[in-house]
Amino acid sequence: MTEAAATGTLEQALAHAARLLERDPVLATEQLDGILQAAPGHPVALQLLATVRSLQGNLPGALELLVPLARAQPDRAAIQFDLGQALARCGRGEEAIAALRRAVALQPGLPQAWRVLGDCLMAAGEQAAADVAYASHVRHSTRDPQLMAAAVALVENRIPEAERMLRARLKQAPTDVAAIRMFAEVAARLGRNEDALHLLERCLELAPGFGEARRNYALLLHRSNRPEQALAEIERLLAADPGDAGCRNLKAAVLCRVGDYEPAIRIYAELAESYPDTPKLWVSYGHALKTAGHLERAIAAYRRSLELKPSFGEVWWSLANLKTFRFGADELDAMRRQLARADLAEDDRLHLAFAVGKALEDAGEYEPSFRHYAQGNAIRRAKLDYSADDTSARVRCIRERYTPDFFAARAGAGHPAPDPIFVVGLPRAGSTLIEQILSSHSQVEGTMELPEIISITRLLRQQGDADDAMPYHAALAALDADALRALGERYLAHTRIQRKTAAPLFIDKMPNNFMHIGLIHLMLPNAKIIDARRHPLACGFSAFKQHFARGQEFSYDLADVGRYYRDYVALMAHFDAVLPGRVHRVVYERMVDDTAGEVRRLLDYCGLPFEDACLRFFQNPRPVRTASSEQVRQPIYREGVDHWRHYMAWLEPLASTLGPVLASYPEAPEGEWQFDN
Repeated sequence: MTEAAATGTLEQALAHAARLLERDPVLATEQLDGILQAAPGHPVALQLLATVRSLQGNLPGALELLVPLARAQPDRAAIQFDLGQALARCGRGEEAIAALRRAVALQPGLPQAWRVLGDCLMAAGEQAAADVAYASHVRHSTRDPQLMAAAVALVENRIPEAERMLRARLKQAPTDVAAIRMFAEVAARLGRNEDALHLLERCLELAPGFGEARRNYALLLHRSNRPEQALAEIERLLAADPGDAGCRNLKAAVLCRVGDYEPAIRIYAELAESYPDTPKLWVSYGHALKTAGHLERAIAAYRRSLELKPSFGEVWWSLANLKTFRFGADELDAMRRQLARADLAEDDRLHLAFAVGKALEDAGEYEPSFRHYAQGNAIRRAKLDYSADDTSARVRCIRERYTPDFFAARAGAGHPAPDPIFVVGLPRAGSTLIEQILSSHSQVEGTMELPEIISITRLLRQQGDADDAMPYHAALAALDADALRALGERYLAHTRIQRKTAAPLFIDKMPNNFMHIGLIHLMLPNAKIIDARRHPLACGFSAFKQHFARGQEFSYDLADVGRYYRDYVALMAHFDAVLPGRVHRVVYERMVDDTAGEVRRLLDYCGLPFEDACLRFFQNPRPVRTASSEQVRQPIYREGVDHWRHYMAWLEPLASTLGPVLASYPEAPEGEWQFDN
């Protein structure tokens, strides 16, 4: 037989085996075994045999073939794709992502490889990268030149261009669901979440089975603080595909958002068993365990993540952020080795800088500790567009608008429910301690730093005049009594999912709500407002050495911290003057020195009878969702009150910016000091 004839016969045999794959895998296996006897190591035959094994559920057997085959044929995109799919099905997420990325790098026009890559990235919590992969899937799965061009612009982050093309497309074809979904992605990237949600709703009206659109919708509902709706959409997706790891991961995240930690922990545990080599999954699992009070399990989850990715700065910081955790000398050396790497990602570097700062602080090495804190803060500050002048302008505007006459004209407005207790102030000022004390009372439930007030301010901002310097406050001033009551009803309805007990009162401890006391008073006039205040150098430095997961953009520069503290004191002094007695202040140092007396005064303000459990707050097993979670599970101790003094030599920028506020603490200074910035 000639070589050409033999080759033709082999190709025919391979084609026949390929046709048998799904119809008769046993016969396909026999055919492929025969081919491999005649042509040992033939790559196409091995690839097809691996496919047969995958179809039969023999994933280890498939990988036994695909791993060496991919190593021997590194430039074959189809082999890398098959390897990625098999790894994903085996729960080896990081390896699957690497293989799939190699596949699409070798052959970008593989739409299903992009889709599977998106699924793997979603399961790993890499949402931004997943969005890009899904957009690439659209780009390469359509032959429509308009959609292809729009998808390319979206993948390359040329948002205005993508928006223009998609508008034109939808003008021509208003029911094109692929274009609607892509347009929703454009709106979401531009921060127009409401527009994005409406677009996705329309998309799902037209195509209820469009899974990627429903997944986007669920995620956007979660980001828009609509957890109940998000869970409903996730359940629809899981009904269609119970094993969808990305949806299960998202469900766990939403459950954590609403305080249902134990079911979330069960999901994370199952995912970690199925995807044991996914570092980000172990971090999410650790966060949930930590918040629910399972400290040792949380530490084990964090350490497992570090075994997989020793450079993972967020995990090192998560361990440091336990506050009661102490690094060993070997762990400090490991962090320093990572920091010394020239190729370390910037996000890992800043997290490691904060973590090393904490480790050195615990060791009493304050000067190098401060240097590392300063390094982490400098990296973070360079990424931000924060302006202390803008914050001061906001405070000035609030003080000018919210006068005694303003409130008198709206007396009696709002919803009469007394349910919420708002704990406000600066972060790291003792608000978690206050929450823990109050939530130990039988009539009070602790929740978390609820985002609903911020959501309402965004709604008002959209209703206001865009040309107004402060559209939210202008829109609020224009509301009548019914509209203010409706806002109160909305707040109560949207926070109801956070309430797990029959307690009549609940706590919202979002500290930044001190900027919104006017709104709170108008829409919920019977709600309680507690101001947590701590010494400005103690509070300011504690914020500076804390890397916050989000928000608190003022905290990454000592002078900015000083300005922010001054503005806070000025604003609280204003509301003390225009709404006398409305806000109850808890000074942290007084709480430490006279806990029983301060607790009784706090309960009196809230209209609650004294209960001994409030003095045994550290025995309260409730989940605590802040950086102080482990500290408030211990009795009050004085050591932390003056700890900042170890760093006094480096706090001059903070002290000098505080000005008279420092000398007058805990009271506000007299006069017009607050305008002298």
